Amino acid sequence: MKLRVATRKSALALTQTRWVIDALKALTPNLEVEEVQIVTEGDRIQNVSLAKFGGKGLFVSEVEAALADGRADFAVHSMKDLPAKLGEGLAIACVPKREDARDVLITKDGLELDALTAGARIGTSSLRRSCQLRAFRNDLQYKLLRGNVDTRLRKLDEGEYEAIVLAHAGLLRLGLASRPLWPIPAEVCLPAVGQGALALEARVDDVATNMILAKLEDSTTRTCVEAERAFLAMLDGGCHAPMAAHARIEDGERLRIDAMVGAMDGSSILQAGSEHYCTGLDEEELRSTAIRIGRTLARSLLQQGAASLLEEARAEAMRVQQTQS
Repeated sequence: MKLRVATRKSALALTQTRWVIDALKALTPNLEVEEVQIVTEGDRIQNVSLAKFGGKGLFVSEVEAALADGRADFAVHSMKDLPAKLGEGLAIACVPKREDARDVLITKDGLELDALTAGARIGTSSLRRSCQLRAFRNDLQYKLLRGNVDTRLRKLDEGEYEAIVLAHAGLLRLGLASRPLWPIPAEVCLPAVGQGALALEARVDDVATNMILAKLEDSTTRTCVEAERAFLAMLDGGCHAPMAAHARIEDGERLRIDAMVGAMDGSSILQAGSEHYCTGLDEEELRSTAIRIGRTLARSLLQQGAASLLEEARAEAMRVQQTQS
């Protein structure tokens, strides 16, 4: 059997896709997989924050188009790039086991956040990261940093920044996690929805492909991602506002999720958390519980005032897009 996989052309995307290909081939005799490499709008736009130029869909819509028009049978995404609503007729067919979900602070010497000198330049493309880190260290300069992982590391090494913030999972997958870095505790910076996880997306009606992809499914990761994405969907969230949600199963019996929504300038951060004992639940019951907890957490933040923060962020993103159109 032969399948075609749609993927972005970045080094990280190709590394992740080829890991999936190798894993599927190991589980499926005589399987052939052809890469359909796509340069997305998010890859082409390198000098503007994603929050100000369309959000997460910039990395996904053109890949999903390849599924919709039949050029590809499935796609491999970083889960955190997927918007809350997928393309019509498409679904997340498989969620493999998650890598470390945390962000990491990278400096030349492996310094922790507390050790940076006042005024140090911190490179990040994420409103979520800069908002939370600013609450912890508001005496640092948070500067826009775009480009692939190699480009961002090069800018650090060349002295353009004193530190940069990246996802630990990407560095691990690329074999670049041996350089000095400091994993940022979730108490300081909650990870993005889906960070560290992959999403294998396919057409809902393609039963044969879905059955093959399901062989890589990790039920624990799926449960946690369902909780996080339910939170995201309830808030109609994307990249426009600082937003985070991180779920995990603790001690094998408690599903815990923490979340935040912040102001664009980091002046306000709303936080909430919830947990539920999940022993004795089958997979379907566990996932429905995860979705309910994610939605409940979103409602809690809306009651705290998250709706106004989200509306301000969307209005600002719309204003910027209009001035650049």
